[in-house]
Amino acid sequence: MPNSDYYIGGNDEHGVNPPTPGKRTPVVPGLNRTIYENEFNRAAKDKFLEACLRQGFSVYDVKPEEQDVSITQRVVRINRQNLTALVTFAYNAYGESFNNVSGVEVFYSPTNPKATQSQRLAQRIYERLLQGTPQNGRGVKPLDVGVLSSVNCVSALIEAGFMTNLAEARRMINPLFQTEVGEEACQGVCDFLGVDFVPRGNLENYPLLRRGADNNFVFLLQFILNQYGANLTVDGIFGANTEAAVRQFQTQNGLSVDGVVGPNTWGTLLTLMPYPTLRQGQRGAYVRLMQSLLESNLVPVGGIDGIFGANTEAAVRQFQSQNGLAVDGIVGPNTWNALTD
Repeated sequence: MPNSDYYIGGNDEHGVNPPTPGKRTPVVPGLNRTIYENEFNRAAKDKFLEACLRQGFSVYDVKPEEQDVSITQRVVRINRQNLTALVTFAYNAYGESFNNVSGVEVFYSPTNPKATQSQRLAQRIYERLLQGTPQNGRGVKPLDVGVLSSVNCVSALIEAGFMTNLAEARRMINPLFQTEVGEEACQGVCDFLGVDFVPRGNLENYPLLRRGADNNFVFLLQFILNQYGANLTVDGIFGANTEAAVRQFQTQNGLSVDGVVGPNTWGTLLTLMPYPTLRQGQRGAYVRLMQSLLESNLVPVGGIDGIFGANTEAAVRQFQSQNGLAVDGIVGPNTWNALTD
């Protein structure tokens, strides 16, 4: 069975800013704000769908909207698609203040019409999650909620941590952790389907793309470009609008502006290592990654915009001072290592 015949759905719980406790952290020290659950859920779902596209799967984004969509409405959407499998991303909470309850768990519904397969999918994802960031493993558990029990496909739900645990709350906005969870969920799906997993970090896995291309990697390219602010129709066709978005991305990131997506452009789109040395005045994807990592280390930058301005330099200096590094405001190997530790 070709991978393109597998139709995989990704779902993120809740909207961007629900007012109710249990869907946001307490006020995080250093940042002096709450982190909303969907800041993690949406990003992890996007990274999961990216990984699925890389495998050659067909994908369905259950909730592309930033605002909340009712479970009933999402179930209707899901059941119209005849998906092979669905993975939902969520983050747990215990109480309304920070405490020591922690860990990752994956759920399935015993009343799902494909309950046995759903349990097996949940188990495969759980095994992969435990191979990543060291976390307390809370197991694979039954749960009857609509996106598990009322859908007509194999379905699993990940609770990737507790937002009421400060260490795990910090991970919610760490782009490396978001990517890790999405990748591990896709690995679990591949294990469940019995197909080989194509890893993210090997640039040999990414074809050269130019105008006229029409394949799954164009879907992936368009999907990633939209996360950087493009407004492309994700149709898998490399047309004039996609070329213009590629050129704009290349310009913003100091790349050769040719509209062709080769190793340098792919590596920057994915913010793969080696990380470049960054200083005030630079901009682009790696600056945005660095800003996000500063915030996940509880050092606010005044807005994650991909621009290394005065506020970002001040944040870098603060982080360097707190971590016993040379305080020069330049993000070189030692600062990158501390940020990604």
